[in-house]
Amino acid sequence: MAETRSHKAGKGSAARKEVPISGGRRLDAVRGHYAVEVERSGTKSGINAALSRLRTQTNKAKILRVPQPDMDKALQLAKQKHMNVAVTNIAKTKRKHT
Repeated sequence: MAETRSHKAGKGSAARKEVPISGGRRLDAVRGHYAVEVERSGTKSGINAALSRLRTQTNKAKILRVPQPDMDKALQLAKQKHMNVAVTNIAKTKRKHT
């Protein structure tokens, strides 16, 4: 499935550079010491899947990008999983940390 324009914009300069991880999965982007995952669905299962993909990157700062209305939900799920992650909106104008 092709990525939408907003999904590519959320990944920034690392667009179209998915990184293979264990289990046949792919992480959206790795830029320097940042691991970036963009989750646009806003569902609990989708956000949990994105967090599990980010969890594989042990030596990277983790950034989860979600639509702004879903930021609080993503932050709550990250806290439940005891993950240190920055949750931002797709446009990168708002940012919250766990």
